[in-house]
Amino acid sequence: MAGAAHPGLTDRFGREHRDLRISLTDRCSLRCTYCMPAEGVPWLKSDTMLTTDELVRVARVAVEMGIDEIRLTGGEPLLRPDVVDVVDRLAHLEGPTGHPEISLTTNALRLPALAAPLREAGLARVNISLDTLRRDRFRDLTRRDRLTDTLAGIAAADAAGLAPVKINAVAMRGVNDDEIVDLTQFCVDHGYQMRFIEQMPLDAGHTWDRAEMVTGEEVLAALSAHWTLTERAGRGAAPAQVWDIDGGPASVGVIASVTRPFCGTCDRVRLTADGQLRACLFARKESDLRTLIRDGADDAAVAGAIAACLRLKQPGHDIADPTFLQPDRPMSAIGG
Repeated sequence: MAGAAHPGLTDRFGREHRDLRISLTDRCSLRCTYCMPAEGVPWLKSDTMLTTDELVRVARVAVEMGIDEIRLTGGEPLLRPDVVDVVDRLAHLEGPTGHPEISLTTNALRLPALAAPLREAGLARVNISLDTLRRDRFRDLTRRDRLTDTLAGIAAADAAGLAPVKINAVAMRGVNDDEIVDLTQFCVDHGYQMRFIEQMPLDAGHTWDRAEMVTGEEVLAALSAHWTLTERAGRGAAPAQVWDIDGGPASVGVIASVTRPFCGTCDRVRLTADGQLRACLFARKESDLRTLIRDGADDAAVAGAIAACLRLKQPGHDIADPTFLQPDRPMSAIGG
């Protein structure tokens, strides 16, 4: 059981932060329509990106403060050439409760080659994006004909013991909402865990429309027509509310960030690939750790900057508020 967190990891509303999301790159090998435009993406400049030593240093300070889970994100984190070394170095960090758990969110395209080395380096589990099981639809959604490669990557993760393998899908009206049951059955058949995510206003084109979003309630209604769902207790700080399917052990989760926000229990803080710390996925302000580090700050100053960032965290994201403004950065540049 986790001990008391460093005071700097507790915000003004008493939320203790244990989960650090680190974006390894803003690049991606797919061009999902709800995330990135087909062309013209303004990539981060290489000299603004954190080096591996800088990234690990921030993570070390955070772990020593009490962070006990690190999730590697992107863009597509497996595009970072030294991703196996990054995982190895992060897995060997040590804080008050021991080594942090290292997980990764990926599109799975590079997992056939990397799943086993990543597992050996200390990666515990993966979340894999899969919005459709239809090849034509996958090509339209991602602008790449790579469904076969994605499925091979999912199988490789399972074979390497990166369990539980979690499959993430963004349910979109008139796009893939007719596959809610099929995607769940695919996971039930293979022993994976299905997670449906409400589409959030984090697209590069700022075209998100709440009316077009498939709600968590709609997902549950579609699933309940085929299975008996029993809600699990003890959600804690997890973003997904989980339901057992026909009594288990199979389960399905819904991340209803828009219609049922879980901001009150949020324990996550995010570090972008260019060294900006964000207290919330939807934050419009960032703390510049890259400049701080490159100007020669010591570890105490880095810890102080982390604490100062979290003190500015708001009680919620206010997507439902008419005055809500979408972050300037898209998801690919923030890191999920």
